Amino acid sequence: MTDQRFNPLSADSRWQKRWAETRVFEADDNSSRPRSYVLEMFPYPSGRIHIGHVRNYTMGDVLARFRRMTGHEVLHPMGWDAFGMPAENAAIEKGVHPSGWTHANIDAMKAQLKRLGFALDWSREFATCDAEYYGHEQALFLDMFEGGLVYRKESAVNWDPVDMTVLANEQVIDGKGWRSGAEVEKRKLSQWFLKITDFADELIEGLDGLDGWPEKVRMMQENWIGRSQGLTFRFQLDQPVGEFGDIEVFSTRPDTIFGASFCAIAADHPLALALAENDKALAEFADDCRKTGTAAADIETQEKKGYDTGLTVTHPLDPEWKLPVFVANFVLMDYGSGAVFGVPAHDQRDLDFARKYALPVTRVVAESGQDDSPIADEAYTGPGQIINSRFLDGMEVEAAKQAVIDRAETEGWGTGSTVYRLRDWGVSRQRYWGTPIPIIHCESCGAVPVPKDQLPVELPEDVSFDKPGNPLERHASWKHVDCPKCGAQALRETDTLDTFINSSWYFLRFASQPEDQPFDKDVLAKWLPVAQYIGGIEHAILHLLYARFWTRALKSLGKVDVAEPFACLFTQGMVTHETYSRSRGKGKGDTFYNPVEVKRDGDSAILIADGQPVEIGRVIKMSKTKKNVVDPDEIVDQYGADAVRFFMLSDSPPERDLPWSEAGIEGSWRFVQRLWRLFIAAANNDQAPDEADKDLQRKLHQTIAGVAEDIENLSFNKAVAKIFELVNQIEKSADSQDRNEAIRTLARIAAPMVPHLAEEAWALFEHEDLIANAPWPEVDESLLVEDEVTIAVQVRGKLRDTLVAAKGSDRETLEQLALASEKVQRTVDGAEIRKVIVVPDRLVNIVI
Repeated sequence: MTDQRFNPLSADSRWQKRWAETRVFEADDNSSRPRSYVLEMFPYPSGRIHIGHVRNYTMGDVLARFRRMTGHEVLHPMGWDAFGMPAENAAIEKGVHPSGWTHANIDAMKAQLKRLGFALDWSREFATCDAEYYGHEQALFLDMFEGGLVYRKESAVNWDPVDMTVLANEQVIDGKGWRSGAEVEKRKLSQWFLKITDFADELIEGLDGLDGWPEKVRMMQENWIGRSQGLTFRFQLDQPVGEFGDIEVFSTRPDTIFGASFCAIAADHPLALALAENDKALAEFADDCRKTGTAAADIETQEKKGYDTGLTVTHPLDPEWKLPVFVANFVLMDYGSGAVFGVPAHDQRDLDFARKYALPVTRVVAESGQDDSPIADEAYTGPGQIINSRFLDGMEVEAAKQAVIDRAETEGWGTGSTVYRLRDWGVSRQRYWGTPIPIIHCESCGAVPVPKDQLPVELPEDVSFDKPGNPLERHASWKHVDCPKCGAQALRETDTLDTFINSSWYFLRFASQPEDQPFDKDVLAKWLPVAQYIGGIEHAILHLLYARFWTRALKSLGKVDVAEPFACLFTQGMVTHETYSRSRGKGKGDTFYNPVEVKRDGDSAILIADGQPVEIGRVIKMSKTKKNVVDPDEIVDQYGADAVRFFMLSDSPPERDLPWSEAGIEGSWRFVQRLWRLFIAAANNDQAPDEADKDLQRKLHQTIAGVAEDIENLSFNKAVAKIFELVNQIEKSADSQDRNEAIRTLARIAAPMVPHLAEEAWALFEHEDLIANAPWPEVDESLLVEDEVTIAVQVRGKLRDTLVAAKGSDRETLEQLALASEKVQRTVDGAEIRKVIVVPDRLVNIVI
């Protein structure tokens, strides 16, 4: 006798084993079926997967399974983004080797993922710390080096004195390292760069073709690249300083040139450096500027500070007009020329600066031509007409911009130009746990590429983390080699590559994995671009931008045929949870507790350990710090993989945050059991009477079509709702062959979401093959059209009855049916009917 209660503890492992043995989810490069590459952003092996991972991978898994059922050859791989600072920090803190720590974490997380039944092609698994993988990465780096896309130069960098490495601007928070919390320093180091700026225009223009991407992400990328058109010109210094006779400035708003009140240069501007040699106060100010973050958010929020150099420059359109020159903390050397002219009335940053240093504020753009009101605390940045600007007065902003550019070019003091916020990608990192840069430095030959037949340049295992800094730099022998060109003694590059490079091409290696090269171009052409890419919005800029650049760079070298790696992108919401805490006393902060330590009772909660109340906090992103995390293993142990998967899909639109709740997961568990009871009923009811149930037939085929559309649109919560509706209809239907068939078809409809339960039902229905190989049910298009409609019948505008009529019934038929209604006759009660208003398929309104 079949168990009336679905037992996931036995079913989950049994079907996972069967899938692995039959290798059912391994993609065939030579298949003749249409291909679909489904990919979720691969995880960092931190040691545990979290519920956010579960939601992300469940979404991709449902789509991958569905596309298999609709006849596609599906590539759905998994691997590990395994290099990076956390492993190195663990080596320092725990006294373990980064490799051992990383691979132990991979083993643990892989086991967790397998427990959830994801339809992954594990045959293509790799970790980016595998020498095979990063050896191919080194080969691609050398291809770019040979193709002129890699160079080395001395550059000012953010230096973390604790982690002893370069930080990207985005890793400097309030002037401190994002991991160490140490005050960041500005240093000049020789760094390797990739020429991403060569592709700036392509990267912007390519966004127009990414219709399958969220508009928000496309806008974020465009803003990050920051293409700006404007005027480059020179202010003449009234008192030359050594070799400096002028200051080059770029402005996107040349129309505001008559509103200028100061010129500002960056702390690292060559003129500022020259002045600081003989000005101790300026040197100290510049040092303070170097300790602040250089990310856009930091620049906007920090206090605007300046140092008056005592120099002045001449306005290019008025030789009598002098502007003071400041060194300012909000001007960056790596944007434009490292110098700006300030127009306080029309730039908030400039206005804050002008108010602080009592500089003039002159409005030169008016919302209407007559508006010459003074600027108070908020700069005017909108459109309008030019005022207080001599020959520009009365012009619209865009016309005035062009007029100034034309005059500058005619008179020879400036040119129209385009600049970018995007800088070349500095990829050097002073750490051990990363891809060694395959370059050898020779005193005679310079920077020499490692011969490709000597790749991979592997990381040495015998390293020590007992001292700060990069172990590769102080290794006794690893960096000492002979020059490949002249044979003289030389040194390996001891910097390793930014880990963003590891994730900038991993999707290519998933698609093609020959031993002798990074990938096979012809095989890549079969799979790319990735049909659906899924990941968090936090990767909307850097990872996605770098992956797009890397693909375009390889295309420019003839290595791949595709320019854009990801045809469609979906950014899922986070999983959130309320917090539980107790105050430690005034000024001492709070102690937070894990949800498993707490027992809820309505609107209150107690700590299980002592029975005393805890405070229930806001529902926020799950965080180890706030301990509001849910362990997937514990939930799978209690409810099974399918209930967890179903909850991930059901309660919120996938692009929104999903609040975790015990009630939600328990509801999903109960629904799994409802499905199981239906499957048992169908399996035991082969002799049901052959009575037609037209309503059930229609609902079944509407569900087949609707769920298919929702899965394709990643509207998983809508698909779940349609399955609920079908189950309700089945449970209300009479015992019939149609009911039996609907239940058996339901197993296939639900299979992408609850695959273990569906396999169990498929076996119950005595199918020998896996439901994972079953086709998606066919739709009877004729049943998608409703042939009956419900008509509301009103008397004097109030609802009195409803009628069921054939769809498309004419007005006369509907009027006769309405007047024949007993409820209508009682309401009219012999009164004169003045008019009957008929809205076909919807309404009959009787006016008396």
